Order: sequence, then C-alpha cells, then structure tokens
Amino acid sequence: MDIEQLDKLVFTLGDGSKPVLMLMLALMMFAVALGLKPSHFSFLKTDPKHYVTGVAAQIIGLPLLTLGLVYLVNPAPSIALGMILVSCCPGGNSSNLLSMFARGNTALSVSMTATSSLAAAFITPISILFWLSLYGPTRELLTHIDFDVISFLTQTLLILALPILMGMIVVRYAPKVAARLQKPLGLIGAAGMVAIVVLGFYQYRDLVPKVILLVFPLVIAHNALALALGYFTGRLTGADIPTRRALTFEIGIQNTALGFVILLTQITGLGGAAAITGMWGLWHFIGGGFMVWVFRTADKRKEMKYV
Repeated sequence: MDIEQLDKLVFTLGDGSKPVLMLMLALMMFAVALGLKPSHFSFLKTDPKHYVTGVAAQIIGLPLLTLGLVYLVNPAPSIALGMILVSCCPGGNSSNLLSMFARGNTALSVSMTATSSLAAAFITPISILFWLSLYGPTRELLTHIDFDVISFLTQTLLILALPILMGMIVVRYAPKVAARLQKPLGLIGAAGMVAIVVLGFYQYRDLVPKVILLVFPLVIAHNALALALGYFTGRLTGADIPTRRALTFEIGIQNTALGFVILLTQITGLGGAAAITGMWGLWHFIGGGFMVWVFRTADKRKEMKYV
C-alpha cells in the first residue's frame, strides 16, 4: 500500500456502528460533566499564569504548531486532516496518570483536563473546521467528499455539548446522584472508547503493518513536538518542575478516541486520517511512558547528587 491508496481508503466499523459510536461519545462526555467540580477551576485564582497559558497552548498552540508541520512536510491530504483533527482534541485522562507517575503537578493536570474536556463540547467542532480551512489540501478534500459543515457542527455540538449540559444540571440539582454515577459511567465510556479503537485495529489488522510504515514516523514526530510544546510552555512561564511536567503531558497527550469517533461518524472515516488517529492513540502511551522515564531518571540523578 502506498500513500495514494491510503488516502483513498475509507474506514468503517460496519453497518449500525455509527449510532453506537455516537452513544459512547455522548456517555463519555456526560460522565466528564458529572465529575466537574469548582476546585477544578481554582487555578484561575491561585495560579492563573500557568493555567491559562497551558490551556491556550493546548487549544491554540498545538493546532498552530501542527499547521506549521503539515505545511513543512506536505503529507497526503487525509493524513494532514488526521493530524489537525488530533491536535484539536482535548487532553486525555491518561495525562493525569502520567503526571502522577512523573511526579508532576497532578492537581493542575486534572484541572486542565476538566477545562479542555468542557471546552471540547463547544470549541472542538469549530476548531477542527477553522484549522482545516487554513490548509489548502484539507480544505479541498472536504469539498471533494461533499462535507456538510452545518450538519457536522449541529451533530457534533449535539453529541458533545448536550451531554455536558445535562451532566452539569445533574451535578447542580442532584450532586449525590452525580457522585454515584460518575465513576461507573466514566469507566463504561472510557472502556467503550478504547474498545472502538481496538476493534478498528482488529478489523483492519491486515493493513496495520503496511500503514505503520507510512504514518508512524510522522505520528512520532508530531507527538514529540506536542510534548515539547508542553514542556517549553512551562519553561516560558517560569513554572516549577512539577508544573512543567504536568503541562508536558496535558499538551502532549490527546484524547484520540474522541477524534477517532468524530472521524468515523462525521468525516466518513478517511483512510489517512483514521491511520494517523489510531496510531496516535497507540503511540502516545509509549511516548508518554518514555517521558515519565526521562523525568524519573532526572529525579534519581538529582537525588544521587545530594546523597
């Protein structure tokens, strides 16, 4: 398989999969809203510089960096679409665990994940369209596949925003119910999203070895730049070491399962985009784990120095 064949390939999980995918996505967003607390946004008062800068780097900086990368390497249009799509997704919950393992500022990590997840309901669909429109090949690709902008915005906002709003209402008027439901629904939603990605890999397992050779180097470079953006954002703001580590993971680890579902349900599962999104979902755990090792190794060397 070459790039041209991958660019024309359309991924699908079979008939009837779209409603299930949309339901899983809505359930995940509802669970996110059930877990929102005022304390998640306390950094607006206690540490606004690092909090706001980190959120800005996540929502604006990473898509801008990605746009520069696609202009530089000029990938196939569907691959560029996948890269931009991933960069517009919010941070994933796995960033909280990575921050904890790396001795990062876990409280800030959790707050930024909550913020980006909440913002995703309203910003992600618009952000995707905005950044795709700034790159000629992806703009032309959307025209070629008869992409309906109004339908995309309406359906995506409905799937993302409505569950968030419903969850916030439950938290406001029935906090005990929200507390009981949040964890099991969150686990079901997360397990469902992971299952979707795993199913996608299994269904196209014969193509995976061929696709890896085509897109994996680009996935690694893209993720490395995202992690670097997070780290140097912390350096730029004069953040302490734990905060820099939290920013590294929050900006470098994306909710690719969300991007994968948006791609399959709203953008016809374009081959290159699906390959990039799926491979990102696999690689960012490896890249994130490597960064945990780097940070913990640095700690050990520092501890040995003062022994």
